[in-house]
Amino acid sequence: MFDPASVLRYGWQGNLLSVLAGGLITFSLAPFNLWPLALVAVALCYLLLQRLTPSQAAMRGWLFGFGLFASGVSWVYVSIHDYGSAPPVLAGALTLAFVAGLALFLAAFAWCWANFLRQAQYSLSNALVFAALWVATEFFRGWFLTGFPWLYIGYSQLDGPLAGLAPVGGVWLISFVLALSSALLINLLACKQARRQWPLYAGVLVPVWLMTVLLQLMNWTDTAGAPLTVAAVQGNIEQSMKWDPAQVSNQLILYQQLSLTTPQVDLLVWPENAIPVLQTSATDFLRHLDTFAQQRQSALITGIPMRHLNSEGQAKLYNGITTLGDASGEYLKQKLVPFGEYVPLQDLLRGVIELFDLPMSDFARGPSNQPPLMAKQQRIAPYICYEVVYPDFARKLAAHSEILLTISNDTWFGTSIGPLQHLQMAQMRALEAGRWMIRATNNGVTAIINPQGRIEQQIPQFEQGVLVGEVKPMQGLTPYLRFGSWPLVLVCVLILGLGLRKR
Repeated sequence: MFDPASVLRYGWQGNLLSVLAGGLITFSLAPFNLWPLALVAVALCYLLLQRLTPSQAAMRGWLFGFGLFASGVSWVYVSIHDYGSAPPVLAGALTLAFVAGLALFLAAFAWCWANFLRQAQYSLSNALVFAALWVATEFFRGWFLTGFPWLYIGYSQLDGPLAGLAPVGGVWLISFVLALSSALLINLLACKQARRQWPLYAGVLVPVWLMTVLLQLMNWTDTAGAPLTVAAVQGNIEQSMKWDPAQVSNQLILYQQLSLTTPQVDLLVWPENAIPVLQTSATDFLRHLDTFAQQRQSALITGIPMRHLNSEGQAKLYNGITTLGDASGEYLKQKLVPFGEYVPLQDLLRGVIELFDLPMSDFARGPSNQPPLMAKQQRIAPYICYEVVYPDFARKLAAHSEILLTISNDTWFGTSIGPLQHLQMAQMRALEAGRWMIRATNNGVTAIINPQGRIEQQIPQFEQGVLVGEVKPMQGLTPYLRFGSWPLVLVCVLILGLGLRKR
């Protein structure tokens, strides 16, 4: 029979529960959005690590991470198998290796917790250190080897009661409060001594959760001019056709025809690499588009690959954005997708399987500190695909803009949950910045997102069409845009330092 106390000891029951708990986080995020499950999952993680040796905790942390990433990012199988042409066994093995590698972040978290930081069981200081280390792990995972900032628990609160914290400290502040709340709830439930201390725990939890409700009523930014009309085009072009030279003309004609059907708008937006030829090879077409946009008194913004000289004078390919009509500026993508846009150790991997030879997988990284785009006298912060999932990177661009724009091509992930997770992260960036966001994608979800992170209008996935709506330029800085993550970093460093000293 199942013994409830056995999960606290190291054994198969607790290990199995750890895997299942990790999987709960995925169901707290898009497209399921069952936000209380994030609270339950982290609470179980805290509980299951209490009585283990460091090596046992590392294994249980890895199992928690395996449950999280196996359920949450197994959509990479679609890219490897369907578009990388890897056999099912190889695609499955590579996906398993990817998931197992990501789970090491949680293994390291649990080992550090048990070896250096875990204190008296179910104390307030123990809960604080746990929350600080959790956020530090999310920070590290978003930075190490270019980072993989996916499945942060803070995203679960986009439609939850902690959403008001996003403009104050970003998604990581939500993660901190969520982890702290989970640990304190376990403290209250786990032992009689903690129950005697419930006024202390309630004095921490209740004001914070009430404050977040009030924060949702705050307007951190104001409108900075008249609304702009927008038309975002969704071509719904199959990935197998995207880079086929025989299909280029058909794609360009499609986007032209869809654009001609739109009413006159201020901003006309095409998705990532909507023009699937180098900018230098499409000069006549771009000149025609520029004339079209000027006649309509519109700004046309589109994704297009570019060739430029880098700082060393070498010609490099870039995933870029260009502007036409009543607009100016270009943008070169800075955060590249491994294997999709560049191949690590390419001298060794090129030619091994088709995954390592995908079209346009030799992009260079764009320079930092690029200025925003200008369109209709408004500054627009551009993000290409994967870039919008990096909180602090997106913040720096947003702080110098009135409108946010992200263009993407999520066709690589088929009908999986990956594109909907991507959309949720874009919504969080709008909420953090207090700005409207235009999201134009090849096959969905194309959307207009308001400063509260809510979708005002959208085109569903796998449909061809044009989304017509309005966005409002916004002025003013949310606390997160003004200060970034530094206040939270300092708090976490202080807590962890005190935790080490006390241990």
